Parts: sequence; C-alpha cells; structure tokens
Amino acid sequence: MASNPPIAKIDVKFIFCNLTKPEQRILISLEILRFNDIIILNCTENMNNGKTYTYFSSLPGILPHKYDYVMKADDDVFIRLEPLALSLKPLPRVDLYYGFVIPCASMNPFVEYMSGMGFLLSWDLVEWIGESDIPRKEMFGPEDKMVGKWLKMGRKAKNRFSNKPAMYDYPGTNGKCSHELIPETVAVHRLKRWDHWSHVLEFFNVTKQVL
Repeated sequence: MASNPPIAKIDVKFIFCNLTKPEQRILISLEILRFNDIIILNCTENMNNGKTYTYFSSLPGILPHKYDYVMKADDDVFIRLEPLALSLKPLPRVDLYYGFVIPCASMNPFVEYMSGMGFLLSWDLVEWIGESDIPRKEMFGPEDKMVGKWLKMGRKAKNRFSNKPAMYDYPGTNGKCSHELIPETVAVHRLKRWDHWSHVLEFFNVTKQVL
C-alpha cells in the first residue's frame, strides 16, 4: 500500500551551551550517538544573555544545508509538528516571522514581538542575524523581545503571522495568554508539571499507539 508523502521534513534538535560537568559530557555524548538530536554551542548556558543570538547566528555554519525555516522553542512547550507544517504552507518562505504575538490580547503581529514559547524565522532572517551588526550589539535582555527589536531595527520581517488561538499557554497558567485545549492546536506552553503534560498528551492521543 502506498503511503502519502510527508507534509514537510522537520529536524528537531536540543540546544546546549558548552558542557561543564563530566556526567553531562558522558550522558549527552550517548544521546548524540543514539539520536543525533543535540547541538552544543560555544557559549555559557543562559536564557537572556546571548544564547538565542548564538543559536541563530551559528546555524548557517553548523547545519549541513539550508532550511526554509528555523524555530526556537522553550523546553516547556508541546509542539504538534503536522499542524505547524500545515499552517506554514500558505505563508511566504522569505522575510517571515511567525509565532504568538505579545501582548496576549493582541492579534496584530506587527505591534510588538513573538513570545519565546516558540517563534520561527525564515532562513534569510537567520542568515541576516549572523551577518548584521544589529543583533551582535543587542544580545542581552529578554530573548524573545530582543529578537523582535533586531527585526524592527533592521526593518526586517515584513511578513509576519501570529498563530492565535492555535498557540497558547496551558489553561489557567497565564491570564489572557491561556485558554482551554483545542483540536487545532500548534503549541501549548507553560507545561511545568507532569499532570499538565499528561493532560496534553492524552487530549491529543499522543500515546494511543503505544499503550
């Protein structure tokens, strides 16, 4: 029986700065050997002191080929890759900035910036971050807000898309950024507890095939 072609080719990687402990080096080396799903950057582990800049600016020199898009996501977010890929199909593949626009009540992707829960840039913007002096001089501060600032200063990202209500914070965790789980979900953020993860995985039948 012929199978349908994949909607998109998506590679998922976990991003670390330089490893500092022997046990980290051993365990993460085993993970890399088994799954090849980790990239180690030349930086000190941090959230708002340049890791996001190092991530985007390093990728053109690290990755074996160009991608249409690159996404950065928090580790407390559940991303549904098929709905994500489908949502990108009608959108431009250049000068694109995609995510969940802040402030939470806004539907206008040009007002502020995309939340750090998970935002996506087209490959040309990733290359620009690595080449431009603007991000290099503005690395320190809330990482999602800084990316929005870079793009504004560089007059970039003329194509923007805020995927609300498909991206949101877990119900009850963050005021107007939160709402109940919905079938068309692309990303659920602020999964800080095991029962939150269990609820989300059960809602989307993630474990149905393995139970």
